[in-house]
Amino acid sequence: QLTFSNKKLLERIDLGSYHECWIDGPDSNKLHGWIITPPGFSPARRYPSILEIHGGPQVQYGNIFMFEFYFLAAQGYVVHCCNPRGGIGYGEEHTKAIWNNWGTYDYRDLMRWCDYVARKKYIDKDRMGVTGGSYGGYMTNWIIGHTNRFKAAVTQRCVSNLLSMWGSSDANWYFQVEFGNKPPWEDFANYWRQSPMSTIGRAKTPTLLIHSEQDMRCALEQSEQVYVALKRRGVAAEMVLFPDEPHGLSRGGRIDRRIERLEHILRWFDRYLKK
Repeated sequence: QLTFSNKKLLERIDLGSYHECWIDGPDSNKLHGWIITPPGFSPARRYPSILEIHGGPQVQYGNIFMFEFYFLAAQGYVVHCCNPRGGIGYGEEHTKAIWNNWGTYDYRDLMRWCDYVARKKYIDKDRMGVTGGSYGGYMTNWIIGHTNRFKAAVTQRCVSNLLSMWGSSDANWYFQVEFGNKPPWEDFANYWRQSPMSTIGRAKTPTLLIHSEQDMRCALEQSEQVYVALKRRGVAAEMVLFPDEPHGLSRGGRIDRRIERLEHILRWFDRYLKK
């Protein structure tokens, strides 16, 4: 360790503990993840949990202080995450496994990881939540359309419809390359099969949507489509919009708005996971 910033403060604060894990994936692959247990953790108790999903997808979780994770852990949640296929850091095969095939191996990896976490004696498998932003929001949307195992979801700055994403995102050309390098009108079925909106009609999970009005990467309409569909189906849903903020609200937004965002996430999970 080279620096000791906030040493006196950290010496008197219980942040909880984090545990690094390697497990067997669903297809003879390896999954790397972490579990953060709350301050004052007791293995004799059963805790609600929150799965965090990274954005990208071509990024990764690693050895970095994720304030959001520790904030949620401090409220009595076990927070966990992993690096499913599609992310970086584990070789080209791992990264390209979902190339033009989103919602497949990434989903399988996340569900295998959640199976592993749910088997922990201190996890209440009936009180599991899920959240993520950007691509993590995509996967959150995909998950609620494919399983009812989670009792609450928070989808942030999400992707929901790759067809409309092509025309509303500032990175439309990049996504076109990844999805077969054809525009949507030349490959409609391919874009649609990988869009969470194609299965949103099955969703039953209470879902909070958080979006910034000046998001140019994942336009507001991506969240609006999910919100309208859930309301139409009678699923509990709310949408919180932040004015003036870009795609990176959680990292670079105005401080009071960053705090309010965390409070909304906590409010939603408390409502459905702490009954």
